[in-house]
Parts: sequence; structure tokens; C-alpha cells
Amino acid sequence: MIFRLCRHSLLGVWFALSAVTGARGAPPERPNILFIVSEDNGPELGCYGDPYARTPHLDRLAAEGVRFTRAYVTQAGCSQSRSSIMTGLYPHQNGQLGLATWGFRLYRPDLPNLPRRLKSAGYRTGLIGKLHINPESAFPFDFWEIHNANFARKGLADYARHAEAFIRASDQPFFLSVNYPDTHQPWTRQVNGLPAQPLDGKDVKPMPYMGVDRPDLRACVANYYNCMNRLDVLVGELLAVLQRSGKADHTLVVYFGDHGADMLRGKRTSYEGGVRVPLLVRWPGQARAGQVRDDLVSTVDLMPTVLAAAGAAPVAGLAGCSLVPLLRAEKTEWRRYLFTEYHTHGGRNNYYPQRTVCTDRYKLIENLLPGEVNAGYEFTLHHLEADLGAAIAAAPTEVRAAYARMERPPRWELYDLQTDPFEFRNLADQAAHASVLAELQGALAGWRKETADPLLNPDHLRRLTAEVSAGSKQLAREMSWEYPYYFFGQEPPPKGSAEAEAQGRKKRKNK
Repeated sequence: MIFRLCRHSLLGVWFALSAVTGARGAPPERPNILFIVSEDNGPELGCYGDPYARTPHLDRLAAEGVRFTRAYVTQAGCSQSRSSIMTGLYPHQNGQLGLATWGFRLYRPDLPNLPRRLKSAGYRTGLIGKLHINPESAFPFDFWEIHNANFARKGLADYARHAEAFIRASDQPFFLSVNYPDTHQPWTRQVNGLPAQPLDGKDVKPMPYMGVDRPDLRACVANYYNCMNRLDVLVGELLAVLQRSGKADHTLVVYFGDHGADMLRGKRTSYEGGVRVPLLVRWPGQARAGQVRDDLVSTVDLMPTVLAAAGAAPVAGLAGCSLVPLLRAEKTEWRRYLFTEYHTHGGRNNYYPQRTVCTDRYKLIENLLPGEVNAGYEFTLHHLEADLGAAIAAAPTEVRAAYARMERPPRWELYDLQTDPFEFRNLADQAAHASVLAELQGALAGWRKETADPLLNPDHLRRLTAEVSAGSKQLAREMSWEYPYYFFGQEPPPKGSAEAEAQGRKKRKNK
């Protein structure tokens, strides 16, 4: 079974920690836990070798901890990704298929989640910045400041200030998640003098996975890096707060992006530019500092990792594995296959369901509506302030073919990430790769079955495709989403019924 190893790994780590400390099952000094979450950025950091990123504080965090080179989110969208981080489940398992702002939600509010489990284990829990998962009431944080996304970048110094207040007031182990607005669009060149030396288009080139180049696109990329470089300053302020508190040596710090950059073939796709993210972990006295690990890791691994580190009881059925053995540089078996998925971002403008599996070398994307136009292609094409159509027309032949494939995908896309890291050449129809294709098809089918993927049922796929038809956020918010019912063989309550009205009140409350 694909996940049997993961489950045994989590239980093994928990029992190993418990054995050190006796019957209560907690380490002698349970660590504080600090999540640092950035928006819409892949591994464009100095420590990952990026030529334009000026990120000394994050680079130092990497040097003092563990840097993962093959870290992936479950879906390249904010709510969907964050729901996996907080529940340890894939979106098709927890229900958050699209953005919370469009009304998508968890199947059940009583699903186990990270703040609830840590509160039960005696932790004080805090959130700074957006949650972006429905319903918010399912996440019982003790402390929450800056509830909105703050894409206007107002009061950026407040993130560290609120963190300092929370950390100093915590007389018990704490879990704090700090969620910064950079590098989400709009890419703001400079805010309150940050970054001190902003980049211009002449200073950068587009990310290689886009395969295209134009001066107007370079201007977008430059401001993306300005956001990244400003983020690093803010992270430095946050880490300084932790250091001044005297609690840094007893704090597990995890930094990651919620998904890749909002560029061509990035956010809202299953390509590497969308699902591959930076992941840095520092845990003084526990994680072997300076490690660079190439293991396939997923953000569904974060919840089991934190529960194990905190000495909290494990949750049965989580999709991920504890990273604790990797952090400690212990010899351990690890996963051969890693999975991601996609449904939609908001409504019909970017709906195109996909399932993906990768190994250390190969990657297979299954498009569940093969041959149909991918609405997300056109959406992305007009999402940036650049003439991307002209850029694609001027690109090399294999790059143009890749964009044509993105616009109207075949059922299978197979890529050799070793020889084609930017996924321009589809090998699915090549006889020389038939055995690789068959292996990954089998792994993907097994994972979908084992995780009870509702879209294995053709009728569920048909109904979801019909349901995700709202063309605006307002219309979507007014809908009563039915997929949490028919995915489980139930029909939604009739409109006007007491149950439907109660759901409507809950939905309005959580807007």
C-alpha cells in the first residue's frame, strides 16, 4: 500500500519520542512552533541559487536548519494548499477544492486540524494574517490579528509587533502561524522604503519554466523579486523578535511558500512552477543544521511532523509522513511517489481537474477532461501586465508546443525532470517510456483509490463540472455548494428547507 510506510513512520516517531519521556508522551521540553508562510512564491531564494533574490535572513535560516529541494504543495491555490497544511489531507479528502472567498469549504468542520490538536495538547495557538479556509470557526486559535489578506501591504511592521506580543504573553508552549502578503499580486515595487534597492526589468530575466521573455514581462518579474526581497526583511524582523524573547533555542521554525509564483505555468497549474515551493526547517538541538535534502516531501507532512515534535497523539488517516527522521538525518525509508492535484481556483474561469504523481526523476499529469479547453490557460494569459501572446508566438518550437498542450491538454503528460526540468517535452506517447508511463499510471490509480478520490466516479466529475460554473465571486458566494453531499452519496437539502437556511446563515457568517 502506498501510504502504509507513512503511517508507520508517524507512529514510530511518536512512540520513540514518548519512550524518552515516560507515560505522558511528551518530550522533556516541548518546542514552540513557528510557521512563516509567504504567498505565491516558489524556491526563488538566494539559498536555492536564485540569481536575483536578496534573501540573507532566509538564507541564514537555511544554513541553521534543513533545506528541502523537492518540497511540494498539494494544490497550487491559496485556500486549497493551506487546508492541506492545517488538516494533513489533500483537498479532495478535506473538501477545500477552491478558494474560500468563492465559498468552497471543508466537508466537515469537525475534521481534525492543527490548532485544535495542539490546543488539546496544551499549546497556546496564534494566527497573524489570513486563514483562508472555510469555515473559519473550525480553527480555534487563541489569538488572531490581521484577519484579511492585506494585499495592500498596510502596516507590514505590525506582523512582527503582533508576534512579539503573542510570544511574550505565552507562558506555555505556543504554535504561531505568521502569514505575509508578499509575494502575492499586485507586485508592489516598494513599500515604506522596502526593498532598499528595488530591481527593474533590466536587472532580471523571467523564470526559466515560463520559456518566454519580453521587456514588459521582465518588469513584472522584477517587481515579484522586489516583493520577495521585502519579505526577507520582514522575516528578519520576525526572527529577531523570537531571538529577543529568549525562546529561539526552544522553537521549531518552518518557512514555506503556499504555492508557486503567479506566473505563466506557475500558480493554478500542476507544473513545477506551481506546486514546488521552498521549505526551510530549523529546530535547535534536534534538526541537523546545514542539511540539504532531496527527498520528496509534501506540505501534508507538516501536520504529522508538528504533532510528533509536540508529543501530541497522532491522528489516524493523515496523508503525510513525519519529517522528524529526515530532520535528524536518521536512516529511514521514504516515499517513492509524491502526489498533487488541481480542481479550480475560483469558478469556471480556471476549472480544469488534474491528478499528478512524481518520482525523483519522472512526473505524470492526468488531465481528467482530456481534449477540452483548459479555461485556466486563457485566464493566466490575461492575468499579467504583459503581451504574453506575443511572447509565446516568438518562443522556440517546443515552448510553443508546451503552451498549446497547456491550452488543450491530452489525457497524459509525462516529463523527465532530469533532462527536461521545465516540462516542455511530453513523453507520454513515446514507446521508449512506455514502462515508466505504466508504472506511474498504476501508482496514480492506486493513490486515487486509497484516498477515496471522489472524481474517480464519472458522475461526480460530471456534476462538479456543471456546478463549478459561476462566473463571478459574488455568484459563487450565493451558491449552496452541493459537492460535499453527492461526493458521499447524499443529496443536498432542498432549497428553502430549515437545513438549507441554517447552512446559508453559517456561510454568511464566515464570509
